[in-house]
Amino acid sequence: MKSSHSIFWRNEYTLAALTVLALLAGSRLSSHFLDAGYLLGTTTLYVETGIMALLMTAIIICGHIDLSVASTLALTAAATGVLHAQYAVPFWLACCLGMLLAGMLGALNGVLIVGMNLPSLTVTLGTMALYRGAAQILIGDHSVGGFPAWFCGVDQVYAGPFPVTLLLLLAGGCAMALFLQRTTLGRCIYAIGNNKTASRLSGLRVGAVEALLFTLSGLAAGMCGLLMASRLSVARFDMASGKELDVITAVVLGGTDIFGGKGGVAGTLLALCLLALLRTGMGLADIPSEKQQIVVGALLIGAIALPRLAELARKQYMKRQKPAAAG
Repeated sequence: MKSSHSIFWRNEYTLAALTVLALLAGSRLSSHFLDAGYLLGTTTLYVETGIMALLMTAIIICGHIDLSVASTLALTAAATGVLHAQYAVPFWLACCLGMLLAGMLGALNGVLIVGMNLPSLTVTLGTMALYRGAAQILIGDHSVGGFPAWFCGVDQVYAGPFPVTLLLLLAGGCAMALFLQRTTLGRCIYAIGNNKTASRLSGLRVGAVEALLFTLSGLAAGMCGLLMASRLSVARFDMASGKELDVITAVVLGGTDIFGGKGGVAGTLLALCLLALLRTGMGLADIPSEKQQIVVGALLIGAIALPRLAELARKQYMKRQKPAAAG
């Protein structure tokens, strides 16, 4: 355990160094890039990604993955908007029903994965398309708006110099870090990710833990759907399209092992900060969004491949050292 934590902290130091380099590069693109008010304002664009990444961290540590989070976000926002606009449901009640739907969507993933022993990659790849398609059927290609004034513009609410949504993300990050590191259930998640069979033989309720994580992931995505609808003042079926890539990249780039058993929230938040700075800088440089996706995809591949290459290099080095020591 000690060695895994040392590797994790080295990864955090690397991310911190890359973040500093991103700040320096961005400052060369625009004189406004290093303005504290400007940078704090741009954080509101990445809060939804960050909240989903917090739950994704726990899911990947547990040895699974959830590709349906962005589609759950869109379907929750679409259902909430339709309930209010077309069926005159009071908006507060529509939000509650939307969150209930989000929890059910996450629970469905859990039932299929745990109850039918299906791989999470396959299941959530299917529900990613299913939930996005359902959102499109629900509202079509047009936007649904007409939300109450008190609901819109959550990204414009500040507590001093800090956006409230950023504070919400940081509070969620602290809560998730304490949950993973300081609670029995959090330690169970690490144990399951390291060895599911041994965890089951030890008496851990592996299936219940996995199902709970997917349900919580659905609820987190649903909350993000409401946050994004508030920020945009409309709901559309294509909201957060492709955001699952950013979510998974933040988690894996942050040092969470894609095969489970290792990782943490601090690395995820640092990686999210790096991604936000890169996207902001590329936006200032007028780099098209599709090219930005190439950069994010390359980061994801690198985050998965480089630790493996480093481990192989270490093993080769140790093999060469053994004959020398014997001689």
